[in-house]
Amino acid sequence: MIEIKEVNNKKDLKAFVTFPFSLYKDSKYWVPPIISDEMATLSAGKNPAIENADVHLFLAFKENRIVGRVAAIINWIEVKEQQIPKMRFGWFDTIDDLEVSKILLDRVAEIGKANNLDYIEGPVGFSNLDKNGALTEGFDHIGTMATWYNHPYYIEHFKKLGLKEEKRYLESKFYFDNAPVERFKRVNELIVKRYKLRAGSYTKSKEIIPHLDDMFALFNRSYSKLSTFVPISGKQQEYLKKKFINFINPEYIKFVFDEHDNMIAFAIVLPSFSKALQEVKGKLFPFGFLKLLKAKKHSKTALFYLIGVDPQYHNKGVTAIIFEEFHKSLSKSGIQTCIRLPELADNLASQQIWKDFNAEVIKRRATFKKML
Repeated sequence: MIEIKEVNNKKDLKAFVTFPFSLYKDSKYWVPPIISDEMATLSAGKNPAIENADVHLFLAFKENRIVGRVAAIINWIEVKEQQIPKMRFGWFDTIDDLEVSKILLDRVAEIGKANNLDYIEGPVGFSNLDKNGALTEGFDHIGTMATWYNHPYYIEHFKKLGLKEEKRYLESKFYFDNAPVERFKRVNELIVKRYKLRAGSYTKSKEIIPHLDDMFALFNRSYSKLSTFVPISGKQQEYLKKKFINFINPEYIKFVFDEHDNMIAFAIVLPSFSKALQEVKGKLFPFGFLKLLKAKKHSKTALFYLIGVDPQYHNKGVTAIIFEEFHKSLSKSGIQTCIRLPELADNLASQQIWKDFNAEVIKRRATFKKML
């Protein structure tokens, strides 16, 4: 018999966060989160995204053993202001037992129906900046700190339970030596002169911080047309600054400004922490933070996390400025491999940016939807 229990204390929350550590203990490809960070993400009072959301966390038990988990999320900004009647589910993990998956997703559906929502969709987080999508291809590639990993049977479970693919995402890899450097330089010179633009590159975190509010405002403008978009509030921005600033090399954030010092483009690249996170097993102390610090300085893989361009500058070659600056920084760091983190398969504007990189699609993922 399978029992469902809602998380309502710190002990249960830790059990919820750490369940995947046992589920994926034999996987070479799963990358664990930092346990303390994951608990904060799912805690009201710590993650401001929860101020505008209802969140219910559930654990499934079989013979007194945890066999599954799920987060049921209603983002009220999405529902009330954007008029999207979506019941979100995320942090979905289960053993290979269809009954466990059914009970977990049925509980999500019950909450959705009780709130007069039209459908469930997941796995997704609170917004665009959270992890999104279940892996559908590429199970033999190591994960990243910015994505969920899952067993192939998850997809079988979703389909058997009547969920259908909704949004598709691509993750790609290219080798740093394949970047079209000469093209960057040539276009960079033309664009800078024509539109009177300048690049902003930095070596210290304190140099970046004054520009972060403008970056988030530009993020909201540049991503507003995407089907997954939910705006990021001021409190969420402050939370994300603190959460990610220690993981980012200042040299890996680039801004582009116009002649009036208005930010018109930004890009964020992260060093890969995958191997280090596997080694520290979710714990920063006593020595975990030292391994992460080493990865931050010496990783030979870079993750292209976010690129945003003001809609007024689309199709004007502005990304050539960004890539020229990244080529300088990544060359100094000895980067060999670059990974493009998940982007919507129908985001053709983004794909156009990367057409000259000889990138190989290494993973595909999707969200799954079912009407209520």
